[in-house]
Amino acid sequence: MSNVAESSAVSKSPAAERPQITEADGLADAVAGVPKNRCEVEPWLDALVDGNRFTIAVFFPLVGALMLVGSAEGWAMVPEPLRFNPPFLVFGTVVMAAPMLVGVLPTLGRRGVAGLGLLTTYTYLIEYVGVTAGWPYGFFEYGVSLGPMVGGIPAALPVFFIPLVLNAYLLCLLLLGDRAGSRLARLAVVIPAVVTMDLVLDPAAVSLGFWTYDAGGVFYDVPLSNFAGWVVSATVAVGVLDFALDQSGLFDRLDACDFMLDDMVSFVILWGAINAWFGNWLPVVVATGFGLGILRAKRFDVGLLRPSTGVYLPRVVDRES
Repeated sequence: MSNVAESSAVSKSPAAERPQITEADGLADAVAGVPKNRCEVEPWLDALVDGNRFTIAVFFPLVGALMLVGSAEGWAMVPEPLRFNPPFLVFGTVVMAAPMLVGVLPTLGRRGVAGLGLLTTYTYLIEYVGVTAGWPYGFFEYGVSLGPMVGGIPAALPVFFIPLVLNAYLLCLLLLGDRAGSRLARLAVVIPAVVTMDLVLDPAAVSLGFWTYDAGGVFYDVPLSNFAGWVVSATVAVGVLDFALDQSGLFDRLDACDFMLDDMVSFVILWGAINAWFGNWLPVVVATGFGLGILRAKRFDVGLLRPSTGVYLPRVVDRES
């Protein structure tokens, strides 16, 4: 990590309200300047994500697509210990979700945290019912361990599900513009968007062998019951988030933070590429549609495609020093 790329902090709040963030000269310097409280953590995380946008939003999903396809196809370039490696799967997902999570963090109050906690509980509950009773998605079973499994479901399940819903929510807020102030408009657009994202995710996951449906399905081996189930889950998840999140704070944050939709970029690259490899062309078209939505929202810029020369390590500097 001694090789460090250049970047600037994303924070656009008044300078007096933010600690100074500079580039670390090396690992020891970065450790010496780690943030110590929320006031320092948030701009530090902003700078960390902003300084590594290409690595997070482009490099990780490209490598992830190669590793996942290579694991499914048994390529020699992917050694056996690395094939569908559970820790790597969870780690890669967290890294790609970091821009969205870091972007949303400053807007979270007690109600937001409580809402995310409730949604996490729902995620485990509905997945357990799905695995054991076949409702609402249809009977299915996991073919790949997505991290530690508890009761037949991944312990890290919220890490996979909640960012997907939040990404759809943020993208729709931007695309709705002035109409995003209406709760009815938000629900009417975000819920279908979440279900549509599963049109990309599920066929690719089934092709990889992440999970299989006992009766198969008409949409690239995915049954229609799965998408009906996603209507139920999306309605619950979006309803909880819409109640729990501070929309005014999100609007302000979206204006000030350029990288909040980078996880959606990762989604398009990762799952679009995997679907293309397996010839799932309709999901590829849908993924491309989300990519066009990102472009329309003006959240895909040249800076995102600029390769990093290393890992950017921000450092908090005491203004009095």
